[in-house]
Amino acid sequence: MAVGFTPRYSNELALPDLTQQQYIALGIEAAKSLGWDIVYTSNAGFKAYTNKNVFLSTNQLIKVVIVADNVYMESSSLGSEMVDFGKNKKNVNQLITAIEELTTDFSTQELELKYEALTLVADEDDDLTRAPATASENFKSFFSIFVPQNGYFITPILLNLNLLVFILMLLMGVDAFNPDGESLIRWGANFKPVTTNGEPWRLLTNCFLHIGILHLLMNMYALVYIGVILEPYLGKVRFAAAYLLAGIGASAASLWWHDMTISAGASGAIFGMYGVFLALLTTDFIPKDIRKSLLTSIMVFVGYNLLNGLKGGIDNAAHIGGLASGLVIGYALIPSLKKPDMSKLELNTILLLTVFIFCTSFMVYNKTSYDFAKYDNEIKAFVRNESQALEVYKLPADATDATLMYEIKDRGIYYWNENIKLVGKLDKLNLPEVLHERNRTLKKYCELRIKCYELMYKSLEERNKEKYNTEIQALAQQIEGTIKAVQGKTE
Repeated sequence: MAVGFTPRYSNELALPDLTQQQYIALGIEAAKSLGWDIVYTSNAGFKAYTNKNVFLSTNQLIKVVIVADNVYMESSSLGSEMVDFGKNKKNVNQLITAIEELTTDFSTQELELKYEALTLVADEDDDLTRAPATASENFKSFFSIFVPQNGYFITPILLNLNLLVFILMLLMGVDAFNPDGESLIRWGANFKPVTTNGEPWRLLTNCFLHIGILHLLMNMYALVYIGVILEPYLGKVRFAAAYLLAGIGASAASLWWHDMTISAGASGAIFGMYGVFLALLTTDFIPKDIRKSLLTSIMVFVGYNLLNGLKGGIDNAAHIGGLASGLVIGYALIPSLKKPDMSKLELNTILLLTVFIFCTSFMVYNKTSYDFAKYDNEIKAFVRNESQALEVYKLPADATDATLMYEIKDRGIYYWNENIKLVGKLDKLNLPEVLHERNRTLKKYCELRIKCYELMYKSLEERNKEKYNTEIQALAQQIEGTIKAVQGKTE
């Protein structure tokens, strides 16, 4: 049973009493007898899919390569599975058995004719003779995914940074499964009232925070999976730049869309990397024989996660923003990828992308800025007035009626009216609709308090403290409801 980010199984055997060309023809006939789809043929060998329907996640890619007098066979999973449950080993063994069984069915002359009928890839374009593009086969153990290596350098650094930040949060007392909003904001989450109040750096820092351990593990799996595939193609500099720029683009989209939502997580940046890969897969940069299956696999992943993001509690705006940023970045990088010797082209492309993402994010930042600072100051004044108005409830039990009446009318009702005026000022500020709704609730709260105070004053004035108890209790219940409504809007 093979385990890994791309589960695979390989076997090497000596070339039997056949020429290289004859064995390739025989191997292709054996693969066809198993119902496999031949997708690539060259002088070095061939490739096949075990299932002709590439939309099935159970599909595997078969490679047969002949070097000198040795035959190298490999079966690798094309889906996002981490465990193949022995399928790849079974594929290789089935192919070996099928070749052995067909050996006596064809003469050497027939095999030569079948080989001549094949459409072969030119030797200079044959990727079977080149080193594999991914680094996943270099993973000797689970812990290898945390160690930078050739073709897999930036991905483990990003992985380790995310893990380090999460561990530091835990050490500082943040809940491992359900961190509260205040903790996330303190550590650098993206929250419009705070981000647009002079803290734009949150557009990047939130990409390294996670809302619980499950959120972290899911994102890190997706990061390593795309990193193993994509980083060897992009290289260190392009991969790092694409990840960071896509993360900022995702955060800007979240800032644009959400008014009072706390956003954190690497998923926006990771979606960006899937966007980059989608861009590459729509060009001829990726070898044609693997392009179709990878495109299907990536599209399924993206589609599933976007649909899953329609549920509450998931920042789909960041996912879409990251994906769109990644597509732009991917297409922009293609010219420099096709001309790897032109280092200036690579650096200039990254510079232009940086300017584009930063300018776009700056426009979003300014466009979405509200009067949060003014609102915060006025709310503090509201709380001070409220505290003054509620002092009547702190008077000693033996306070005289005259003292109570003074506190109710000249201080209590006065400060509630002041707060109604203050709420009127708040409603003139440039604020998101959720805060305007909160202002209406605050005004209702003050009006209910005034009605309650007026009845309390009237009962003292008429020297019958029990007369209006029923009405006062009913108002108290309404007041409690408005308090819960206000708290609900700000959580």
